[in-house]
Amino acid sequence: MSKSNLREVAGVFLKLGITGFGGPAAHIAMMRAEIVAKLKWMTEQHFLDLIGATNLIPGPNSTEMAIHIGHERAGWKGLIVAGLCFILPAVLITGIFAWLYKAYGQLPEIQPFVYGIKPAIIAIILGAIYPLAKKSLKSVELASIGFAVLIFSLLSFNEIYLMFGAGFLALLLHSIRTRKSGTIKQIFPFTFLQIPGTSILAASNLNLFLIFLKIGAILYGSGYVLFAFLDTELVSTGILSRQQLIDAIAVGQFTPGPLFSSVTFVGYQINGLTGAVVSTIGIFLPSFIFVALLNPLVKKMRNSSQFSAFLDAVNVASVAIIISVCYAMGKETITDWRTISIALASSSIVFGLKKVNSAFVVLGGSILGYLLTFI
Repeated sequence: MSKSNLREVAGVFLKLGITGFGGPAAHIAMMRAEIVAKLKWMTEQHFLDLIGATNLIPGPNSTEMAIHIGHERAGWKGLIVAGLCFILPAVLITGIFAWLYKAYGQLPEIQPFVYGIKPAIIAIILGAIYPLAKKSLKSVELASIGFAVLIFSLLSFNEIYLMFGAGFLALLLHSIRTRKSGTIKQIFPFTFLQIPGTSILAASNLNLFLIFLKIGAILYGSGYVLFAFLDTELVSTGILSRQQLIDAIAVGQFTPGPLFSSVTFVGYQINGLTGAVVSTIGIFLPSFIFVALLNPLVKKMRNSSQFSAFLDAVNVASVAIIISVCYAMGKETITDWRTISIALASSSIVFGLKKVNSAFVVLGGSILGYLLTFI
């Protein structure tokens, strides 16, 4: 590992942290464009393996991808630097909005800009998922598994069940083919951290930290699942109002970086600056721990024929789920001639001018969305 590698990691993920709008699927699309296509730090297959691995552990997938890539490029220091550089821009921006909100009781008007960002992001995701899909569909068997996962995902089946189900089905088929009846080994040598539910009588910083540490350690699924947890842990106990939760969701939507940075907003509303800090540390800390434990196993899984079959199926399931997410986003977002125009323009750039940085596509979509609202 060299200092230049560490600087490269910091530069790349700081840029992605500042320009990464649109949620995990969009973040991963941007990472692929930067890490695989432009910088060639790793192969398409290894990048795909890391996507599959992050989907098997709790926590925010795009943050965990950043941490994985940092570790691959610059070791333990890279793991920490990549994660922090990706997270901190969103946390700082969210913190500013949290301060404004607490001081003035409202958020600035940003809807016209968000209006154009969303269809542009869908185009970016589709542009990234196409080569990943081609790489993951290695056989008719995997294509069939991927298609089945896509159908079940569109029917709203839990994504974790689908990914593990796909993996174990592939493992079973592999065992039948090779006539091996050995037992399936434990994939991860650790038990997921489980912190008992905290009944909070007062919103102390310690309680806030424990609540968010628990959520970060056990939460699977999209960032929207996070808000269901927050509703249970904070709104139902009277610590946070439902309106504050809704506004936290809004802040998470229009700021770059991981959606989990919304907890910075939540923590600030409850206990000011210290509440924001402990909440943010609590929600993201498990991701660093899980990736540190998991990263050395990814290559071992690929080198084992059994686990390689498992990982291939998880990869194709991950791609199918991203396509399903993209479809759901499209139904909600592309609803009139304006959003259709932005989506088509963005798609033509993403697929026709592959060297254009996705940040410019997001910026162009935002400006176009703002301008078209006046027509």
